[in-house]
Amino acid sequence: MRVLVACEESQAVTKELRRLGHEAYSCDIEPCSGGHPERHLQQDVTQLLKIRWDMVIAFPPCTDLAVSGARYFEQKRKDGRQQKSIEFFMMFANCGCPKTAIENPVGIMSGIYRKPDQIIQPWQFGHGETKRTCLWLKGLPKLKPVDIVPGREQRIWKMPPGKDRAKTRSKTYPGIAKAMAEQWAGKNAQA
Repeated sequence: MRVLVACEESQAVTKELRRLGHEAYSCDIEPCSGGHPERHLQQDVTQLLKIRWDMVIAFPPCTDLAVSGARYFEQKRKDGRQQKSIEFFMMFANCGCPKTAIENPVGIMSGIYRKPDQIIQPWQFGHGETKRTCLWLKGLPKLKPVDIVPGREQRIWKMPPGKDRAKTRSKTYPGIAKAMAEQWAGKNAQA
């Protein structure tokens, strides 16, 4: 399959898809940190959505959408940042790809667009942490937990301010990336 993994500089999901033999590309305006620049399209994703893909997995920025930043919503509405982020999210929701997944934390899109199809946690996929993550799915099944582990650390939520805080908080957990690839594009995947 030809798969676009949008807004993914870490290449976590892209590498798992490639491991399974798919033609997968990460895309972000940032350079990739996953070690495979030859598989990274460093550009605005808008034009890439006009190309035919077999699957699109999108991780749109959540800074202006997540409830964790609700205290800043009034200013973000006034200056247009929130509306711009809503429109960017909806670009993926409305793309013509038959298999689409959009990932974002709990936020305003549940009311603006629709409730997510699924909310997952890292501890369901081998990581003893909490980070409620919403998935909006089209043509794809819900992810099945594959490695439920003890521990409910809030490492991401407790992370102190810093230069790389946003980038670190947005990284996809390896267990979740592997589950996405195997359950949505593996040999036993089903829609």
